[in-house]
Amino acid sequence: MDRRDWLTQLRAATHRRDGAAVVTLAEDPARPSGVLQLLGDGLAAVFDQRVDGLRPVLADCVAALRERGWAGDVELADQLDALSGTAPTPMLRSLAVDLDQLSELLEGDPMTTGGGIDLRTGEVWPRSVIEYAEEGADDLDAPDFEDEERFRWVDGGGSRDGYRDMESFIDTIGDHDRADRLGIAIQGRGAFRRFRDVLARWPDELDRWYAFRDERQRGRAREWLADAGYRVASD
Repeated sequence: MDRRDWLTQLRAATHRRDGAAVVTLAEDPARPSGVLQLLGDGLAAVFDQRVDGLRPVLADCVAALRERGWAGDVELADQLDALSGTAPTPMLRSLAVDLDQLSELLEGDPMTTGGGIDLRTGEVWPRSVIEYAEEGADDLDAPDFEDEERFRWVDGGGSRDGYRDMESFIDTIGDHDRADRLGIAIQGRGAFRRFRDVLARWPDELDRWYAFRDERQRGRAREWLADAGYRVASD
């Protein structure tokens, strides 16, 4: 099973809350390295099923998260430890929010993206949808966007974090020639497009980049949510 197939299967197993499938994927010797945020959420989603083998892989995931220490890793490790009963529950309110959708708001151009979160339902509202609702659209059940107790605004952070992700990814490449080519590609305007174009020469590295990028973005979204006083609901 290649990286892309493994990630697809993990997302599907998490969505349908298939505990046995999540544990099987976690125990797979060919499991992609470094995909801890997505795996941790999968384990949290199925923890109450008490599937055989779940606690050992959860403990391994927690240890790996704490050792790595990227944005959002400690927050996820604390949540998993609380589920397993080895630590108190973090003093954060539970919210059923989609971290992938939240990260899209956080990582976008501050002039054109951003949006907000419904703090009652966890629904993510992109700026374009909010503007559509405010124009009087009657096909949307929109919250009161001015109610600070119900709605939390999210500003786009621009490309700085994304650029740092490219730099960090280049540091993980063992082939010096490839790393040099990518280092040159990210200089100046159009860095993101050139970076992807160069990576496309090596499909395995391109797939690894997408997983790396998604993991970093997911962690930053989790960290932002924790700073706002919330955690991703695991039930």
